[in-house]
Amino acid sequence: NSTESPTVSMMFGEFQLTFHVSALLQTDADGSGQVLRSHLVGNDVTVIFQEPDAPPFKPQINRADLQHVFIIVRVHRPCTQHTCYSLAVSRSRGVPPFGPSIPSGWIAPASSAFVDFLLTKIINAKHATHKSESFVTMATRARKEQLKQLVNSFVTTTPLDSSSGVRFSLISLGGKKKERLAPHPLAYLQSAGALTWSVTVRDPRSSVAVACRLAVSSELLVLIEEAGRKVVFHCSCRDVIGWNTAHGSIQVFYQHGLCVAFSTRDGRWEDSQEITQRLKTVTHGAAGAAVTLRRNRLGQLGFHVNFEGVVADVEAHGFAWQAGLRPGCRLVEICSVPVATLSHEQMIELLRTSANVSAIVLPPLRDGTPRRSFSETQRLPLLEVRLDLDVT
Repeated sequence: NSTESPTVSMMFGEFQLTFHVSALLQTDADGSGQVLRSHLVGNDVTVIFQEPDAPPFKPQINRADLQHVFIIVRVHRPCTQHTCYSLAVSRSRGVPPFGPSIPSGWIAPASSAFVDFLLTKIINAKHATHKSESFVTMATRARKEQLKQLVNSFVTTTPLDSSSGVRFSLISLGGKKKERLAPHPLAYLQSAGALTWSVTVRDPRSSVAVACRLAVSSELLVLIEEAGRKVVFHCSCRDVIGWNTAHGSIQVFYQHGLCVAFSTRDGRWEDSQEITQRLKTVTHGAAGAAVTLRRNRLGQLGFHVNFEGVVADVEAHGFAWQAGLRPGCRLVEICSVPVATLSHEQMIELLRTSANVSAIVLPPLRDGTPRRSFSETQRLPLLEVRLDLDVT
């Protein structure tokens, strides 16, 4: 088989990764294997390994039509006890950004943590390429050709012979007819496919109301503009940590506390109920509670909060305790300001100086730990190593 080639395969979590290594691919003397070599290596995501003295990588020179992302790994001090690596990423214009983010000047020592970071970056790069317009166009064209081939190969125009008079019937083996169970009225909310609702999203830049379709599947939450049929927002259901509803308006909090807000068309209460029930089914988030926090005689709120907005300590039986705050609760909004947009100092200053402190609070998990998104729990520690130049 001409498509067989040496590969390096491994399992990483629930993913099976297969790498085509250019150095292992054979090239015939007449150059006939070069096409296969380019097909296997120049596809989607390409990892470039560079030695310390290698010139800077230029994707414009090496890029092929199907190459969307380059991940450049440069080794420093190879074959020593102080071996470490730096990473860089180059992506095509249509490929959206993907994590985990690489801090400027970041260098990591050779370790299992760096391997996990790199493999996570590669997997996310693969997913990001599938969202690019060029990839979707090529994939659609390939599927059409495959369907056309199936139709040409297996569809027949020969009519079925009905002259034999053979009829099929189901024979009842039970003497008593079983009663049909009535379907659950909300059974459709358990569907793995996407359910949609008509919603209105207000553009934060112009305050213009935009008619959208909200689609929630078992994996993704997506907002699609009805007029232009463009995706204006999307996130993984695993990244949803909670939501809050009020007067037909719904706020969904995701990742590290970011917020997307929309309202049901004509303020339909039934749609709000369905959407929140759907979120409860396909995410690990929870409904938030809007609370008003009072101060004691000393002007204190009676609780401590860390930089993530997680409540660390609550004064027993104080006003905050009576409002429902407990250790592990997570503040996602303070005085209508998303906590994700505030530094720890700004958060503390807002809590100290606001005359009336209102907040949206997400309850902790059953074990008392705060709710965190998949992106937060899978975030690897950033390892930094200083390179000491050898002076001779």
